[in-house]
Amino acid sequence: MPVLVLAVSRLLNRESWSTHKFGLGLLAAIFLLPLLQLAPLPPAIWTALPGREQLVLALDLVGQPTGWVPLSLTPDLTWRSFLALLPPVAMFLGVLAATKDTRLRLVHLYLAAAVASVMLGVMQLASGGERLYPWATTAAGNMVGFFANRNHLSTLLLASLPFAAVLAATALRRRAERGGLTQWIGMLFIGLAIVAIGVIRSRAGIVLAVPALALSVLAAWVASGRSRPKPALLAGVGVAAAAVAAVGFFALAPILARFDPNSPPEGRFENWPIVVEAANNYLPVGSGLGSFDPVYRSVEPLERLDSTFFNQAHNEYLELWLETGWLGIGLLAVFLVWWARRSWTCWQRPPSTEADLQRAASVAMLIIMLHSIVDYPMRTETIAVLFALFAALLEGAARPLLERQKVRVRAD
Repeated sequence: MPVLVLAVSRLLNRESWSTHKFGLGLLAAIFLLPLLQLAPLPPAIWTALPGREQLVLALDLVGQPTGWVPLSLTPDLTWRSFLALLPPVAMFLGVLAATKDTRLRLVHLYLAAAVASVMLGVMQLASGGERLYPWATTAAGNMVGFFANRNHLSTLLLASLPFAAVLAATALRRRAERGGLTQWIGMLFIGLAIVAIGVIRSRAGIVLAVPALALSVLAAWVASGRSRPKPALLAGVGVAAAAVAAVGFFALAPILARFDPNSPPEGRFENWPIVVEAANNYLPVGSGLGSFDPVYRSVEPLERLDSTFFNQAHNEYLELWLETGWLGIGLLAVFLVWWARRSWTCWQRPPSTEADLQRAASVAMLIIMLHSIVDYPMRTETIAVLFALFAALLEGAARPLLERQKVRVRAD
């Protein structure tokens, strides 16, 4: 909350509102969405909304009048969803208000935290999977770091690859006094991250490692000056290839076991049609942010019941469709337009530390969005805050875009 207040006060004292009006407007719409779902509606309106028949019946059975009710079926969980947005919003606004040096230090801090999480994961495995797990409900026996789910640690590491790559390439381009050290630290980090992803054995992480590495190498090549690949850059590619080879040599069998076609069917894929049907029942307004668990339980077929429960849709987009309806999907479409526009701008910019970080942020956001097709990384507060950090870095591409527009106006 202090960061949020300080960031808003700083942005009010600058011209940032006009520079970032698209990004800030989108952020405001996302931030206000849960509050809109919490606004009380008169009985004549909410009783006519799709999917509210059971609520009307329940009130009739207990003899309660159909008074004013929020749009959300679970207002307590929607309120918690609103509160969960505060840290990402504070991060986004704080990074926008920060200096270039502060933004770079935040990226360094992020990479250091990723290393710390890997080290904790190594100690978790060394303890026999019995200790050093921060959460009571967790994937014990696996490498999870500070998370409860190994898939989310894999997401963290995948998103870190482009930043390590561009920082190493930036040091190569500058040939600063300590550039060589920074370059090798970046290479070692990439090797460590690849090996860790292999040890984690997240199927989505392993599949997404290929595009993450390819795009990271591309971002590093752009950061190095778009010239013929230098020996140092080729050495970085060699380090990544050696890490991949090491994973294949030492951990190929357990990794392939995760993709065994004879293994039990994947529950999330079988449950998606049920989620789609439930989402259609609540269109066009949705059931309310945070309501997935109780809503899914109310429509789950008896033959799907077992000792576990389907806590999330394992598809951020299906869950967003269920909880927010067409409004949420509309905001998602606007967000994708924003991401594509900012990404196009930053990838056209010449090499610089700021542009290099923007390109890395666009890749990191893409990896998280792709992982969200089969999991729920954005429901983890840490990943949500990091996603906001990446979004704020990418929003910096609006500044040169605005400058070019001003130049065109003067020329006209």
